Amino acid sequence: MQIDPRGPRFSAALTSVVLAVALITGSGVLLAVQALVFALGAFGGLWLSPYGWLYRTLLLPRLAPPSETEDERPPRFAQGVGLVFAVVGTLGFLTGVAWLGLLATAFALAAAFLNAAFGYCLGCEIYPLVRHAQGRLGAGA
Repeated sequence: MQIDPRGPRFSAALTSVVLAVALITGSGVLLAVQALVFALGAFGGLWLSPYGWLYRTLLLPRLAPPSETEDERPPRFAQGVGLVFAVVGTLGFLTGVAWLGLLATAFALAAAFLNAAFGYCLGCEIYPLVRHAQGRLGAGA
């Protein structure tokens, strides 16, 4: 499925705000909510992501059509990577291992901010490497 690349960037901006608040407050509950958002995007597709819905409902009707589209799979993979960091961070905060919560949240925030501010999606860049490795492992190499 092809998507408007501005949607994931909008989502990354919202994610950056949520992660910054979670980092500043040390809120495992807020980070768990963000983990749910990541899970919906990773497993259900960007169409089911609450941030994707906000983009399609509030912004997309006011924008010109995208000049290009992109494959949905790399951003979905990136959502999965964000989910892993958010779950680890949530567990850190909720079990009293604050350094783990802070570290995992900071890594997720850095990645989200890179995408929001510069359009550089770390998870999207990792996706082809993972696919290539899967192909090599599947081929018995």
